[in-house]
Amino acid sequence: MEMNVLFAFGLTLMAGLATGIGSLLAFFTSRTNTKFLSLALGFSAGVMIYVSMIEIFVKAQDALVSDLGSPIGNWVTVISFFSGMLVIALIDKFIPKQNNPHELRKVEDMNLQPQQIPATDSNLMKMGIFAALAIGIHNFPEGIATFASALKDPTLGISIAIAIAIHNIPEGIAVSVPVYYATGSKRKAFKLSFLSGLSEPLGALAAYLVLMPFLNDLIFGIIFAAVAGIMVFISLDELLPAAKKYEEAHTSIYGLILGMFVMAISLLLVM
Repeated sequence: MEMNVLFAFGLTLMAGLATGIGSLLAFFTSRTNTKFLSLALGFSAGVMIYVSMIEIFVKAQDALVSDLGSPIGNWVTVISFFSGMLVIALIDKFIPKQNNPHELRKVEDMNLQPQQIPATDSNLMKMGIFAALAIGIHNFPEGIATFASALKDPTLGISIAIAIAIHNIPEGIAVSVPVYYATGSKRKAFKLSFLSGLSEPLGALAAYLVLMPFLNDLIFGIIFAAVAGIMVFISLDELLPAAKKYEEAHTSIYGLILGMFVMAISLLLVM
């Protein structure tokens, strides 16, 4: 069991720190490869949607029906699923649009000169810290999702961690740009973006400390159903719209189908 916990933590850490890859793109590229990011975002969405509806939701339903019986177990599964969506939707609602890490930006923006840098150091720090905090809050439930999935099924956890890592790459760009505008420093932009990814393993740690002592079929089923809801919401509200904003809508759909296909084959191979 301890090895499973360490493995789940490792996957969550890897997924979270992928925000740093997005930040690094600003240092080593001059233009955003919109076709690649659109395909990657679609692929990530395909993996998340397929695994959520075909695997995670079903496992949650089985656990809850086994513990509570039918129809109560089915009702709790559905309520937990939409509760997960509600949590991530509320987080989105209360993060101001200009500081939301899922507001799309490009590498090209890093080459622009900041036009509205506040006059005082205290304002610079406030803006930088707030931007990092915004992505930290946003990624916290994603950390819980990755950790819980990897703990229940390591193979499933790997797929989800890869999907979330892919989704964190353009997110890293989106965080670096406003922090750069706030501080005028690419180094600080990279540092804060990279560190903000640590909120995902912190989410895993919170899940471990708070939920693990009480983990049974009932608790696990509720968490798993909520995880499915979180990932479907992220895919529909963030990944696919972001791909469309990159002006590669058809490419994102090809990525979506490819992600579903790869996930379906990988699940069949481990059955």
